[in-house]
Amino acid sequence: MLKIYGIKNCSSMKKAFDLLNEQGLAYEFHDYKKQGIDAETVKIWLDALGQDVVLNKKGTTWRKLGAEEQQMALSSEDALINALTTHTSLIKRPILATSAGFIAGFDESAYRNLDS
Repeated sequence: MLKIYGIKNCSSMKKAFDLLNEQGLAYEFHDYKKQGIDAETVKIWLDALGQDVVLNKKGTTWRKLGAEEQQMALSSEDALINALTTHTSLIKRPILATSAGFIAGFDESAYRNLDS
């Protein structure tokens, strides 16, 4: 079964939910705004996708962090994991866990290929 990580009120998440439902694909939703996210899961994402994919520097949460906090988050993997688990809105949305790996962000063509 697929597992999708993100927050409920997000336009990218809505597109992802709509497409998964349209295709009749079963999935579990993990709302990390309500449920939080553990460091182990974030480490797996970083190892699989890389920091530049997992960390959403385009969002308002990143921009609201001070320069010192941004530098600290980028100083080491542990610091980045701490920042991502503390400020979950820094995580790219959605992250979809599949049997083949992860898809970060809403990628319509990748989602459409899930059932084939």
